[in-house]
Amino acid sequence: MSSPAAAAREQEGITELLSECELLRVRAMRLGLRLDDSVDSLSALDQLPPLWREDPEELPWLGNDAGLYLGSVIVRTVPGARWHIWPTGQPVVRLASGREVQVVESGIEWAVGGAPELAQVYAEAAEA
Repeated sequence: MSSPAAAAREQEGITELLSECELLRVRAMRLGLRLDDSVDSLSALDQLPPLWREDPEELPWLGNDAGLYLGSVIVRTVPGARWHIWPTGQPVVRLASGREVQVVESGIEWAVGGAPELAQVYAEAAEA
């Protein structure tokens, strides 16, 4: 069993890796939005025109990045939230309550249809 300090370092490493979201960051920057891993940046993403929907091949990748970005913001700002990787390899965010947020699924739904808004998913996770 690892020490709390080792577990914290492992979580930070996972967060760093999953928060790269290069495609999302590049697309947002092109639209004038710098993603700073803040809650406000989620609301700003929700307000962007969904130009990514014009490229069906890129759409699932951007949605995946949006979900990972959402998860990274939750993990960094909601007390007790941690990344958990399912045996299938799917990353989810586990809240202190034990509830799991399927952030990648939410990100893909957001990219495809605009709902649920990323800020809304965050708000629900922060209340849990």
